[in-house]
Formats: sequence, structure tokens, C-alpha cells
Amino acid sequence: MPVSDYDLTQAWKQVLTLSKLEAGQTVTVLTGAATHPQTLRTALVAAASMGAIVNRLDLPPVNGEKALSRDALAYLGTTPLTGNPAAIAALKASDLVLDLMTLLFSPEQHDILSGGTKILLAVEPPEVLARMVPAEADRKRVKAATARLSRAREMHIVSDAGMDLRCRLGEFPAISEYGFVDEPGRWDHWPSGFVLTWPDEGGTNGTIVLDRGDILLPMKSYIQEPIRVTVESGYVKAIEGGLDAELLADYMASFNDPEAYAMSHIGWGLQPRASWSALAMYDREATIGMDARAYEGNFLCSFGPNNEAGGSRTTACHIDIPVRHCTVSLDGEPVVVRGKVTDGHHAPVNTLFKEASHA
Repeated sequence: MPVSDYDLTQAWKQVLTLSKLEAGQTVTVLTGAATHPQTLRTALVAAASMGAIVNRLDLPPVNGEKALSRDALAYLGTTPLTGNPAAIAALKASDLVLDLMTLLFSPEQHDILSGGTKILLAVEPPEVLARMVPAEADRKRVKAATARLSRAREMHIVSDAGMDLRCRLGEFPAISEYGFVDEPGRWDHWPSGFVLTWPDEGGTNGTIVLDRGDILLPMKSYIQEPIRVTVESGYVKAIEGGLDAELLADYMASFNDPEAYAMSHIGWGLQPRASWSALAMYDREATIGMDARAYEGNFLCSFGPNNEAGGSRTTACHIDIPVRHCTVSLDGEPVVVRGKVTDGHHAPVNTLFKEASHA
């Protein structure tokens, strides 16, 4: 069902309140060719209604001639900010940037954040945003998982399908994504709800087995037959299986970059309002697949860059794979058992429409 402008404006106000937006602060809304018009107009109204000084910065798309699809995450590297000091200056002069374009995996984003500017990415369809409006309970749950992950020195992932992967930890920080930006210099993504880190360079070994129903992103496809991925010293050494395996291997090979095969971030989903099946309801170009990345209990693994965590790998290829039914252990202690998170958390109610009805 479509979402009304009123409800989406209320959703924005809730997110902006959690992000500690204050009257008189400067908000710049970053837009591009694929920005959803309803998300844009309600963001502008919500920020202005809270007393912010609101600007819009619209930038042309890049990399279209290089990417194999129009998905914003299908080719990373240069962005509309590359070589654009005027745009960078405008964003650095803002207290809060609402990224409705998708600025990720870039040195420019790090530069903006380093000055204390907050960046909130929001590019999913309006009804997805409304269904997964973040709450303080999301932050508490994700932060608790992040603290546990920060102490770990090994993540071990197994499944009945044959997954058996060991990742050495400690070189890179654990990252919280809970859907709002409540600290200076923070980046986050609405909607989200998961914890992640990057394994030590060269510290991942074993076998990733992707089974029927696991999801490949940015392809946004449900796997129909098993894929077996062999990882040695942090790099993919073999991809075996049927047609799905061939498609994955061909996509990764198209970047002609050995760093495309490196292990990237690993973690698990903590968002009970996200749905594994939601991706099946959307045209592939309508979503970037945050339901798939965030749904509770998935093991999210990826290949490609690590510069978001302070590493030096900046390959244009980035593959995210939410895997079902895994057991994830930290230093021998299970945090997810066959796809069920062990923290005893009960899902918070989405209070957006209840709050709106009493407004």
C-alpha cells in the first residue's frame, strides 16, 4: 500500500528527532536522478517544520557507462562529489546531510564525516521507510551486539547446508547500523538494524555455502541452487555450482580486479520489522534490498572493499549476501543459532501511526 505524505513526514520527524536535529541547524538534502520524489518532499517539509535551515544539492549521476545495472551499489568508486570541491564544501558546512542519492565507499564521504557532519542515507521506497522507522530500542539492541562483537577475536559460521567459515577479528572496528545519526560525524542508513565488522586481512578461511533462498545483492535475486565458495587467506579461490554460481562468478570477473574477491564485511541482522520475502514484491530497480540485509537472524557476508572501516581496498565491486539458517559464534559463543538471534530481544512496536493518530 502507498504511504501518505503526512505519514512519511511524521516518519521523517521521528528519525530527525532521534538524530538530535535542533532548530537553526543546517540540513542539506543530497539528491540525484533516482531520488524518490515523495521521500524528498517529505524530508524537506519535516526538516523545515523543525526549524532547520534546509538546502537541496542535486548532482548528476556517474559511472553509468561502467556499471552492469542502474543499482547505486553496482559500481563503487568515483561519486558525483569526486573532483567537486564546491559540493563538498556545502556538505561539510552542514550539520546534517540527508543522502537521498547514495554516497557510499568514497573518500569524500569520510572527509565530510571527519568534520563532524552527520550523514543519513535513505533511498528505499517510502513504504519500506515507514515500516522500519527506527526507535531507541533498535539502537540499544544493535549497540549491545556491537559491544559483544568488539570483544571477539574469531567469528565462526556454520550451517546444515555445509557452511564452515572462520574469520579472525580485531584489526577493524565493529560498526552499528540502527537507522539514525545521534552523534557528530556519524553515518547511518534508514532503514537498517544490524552489526558488522571486517575480518582481519588474510584472516578468513573455509567454505561459504549459499543455499536455496539466500540472496545475492546487488543482483537482488534469490538463489535457486547451492553455490559453494572456497575462501583461503581472505580471498575467494573458487565459486562452484550451477547457473547461479556462474552468474555470480561472471559478475565478479567483469570488474577485472583481484580485490573484488577479497572478504569484506561480516555480521548479522537484528531488525525484526525487516522481511526476508520483501525483495520478491519489488521491481529490482525500486529497492537496494535493505530488508534482505537487515532481517533478523541472517548472516550477512560480503566481498569487495574495506575502506569504509579504514582499510585501503577500494574496488568497484561489492557483493552483499544475506544467508539464512546459519549459526554464528563469537569465540565459541553462539549469537545466532540456525537463524535465530540469541539475545532474547522482543520486537519493538512501530509507533509511527499510533503517534500520528494522536498528533
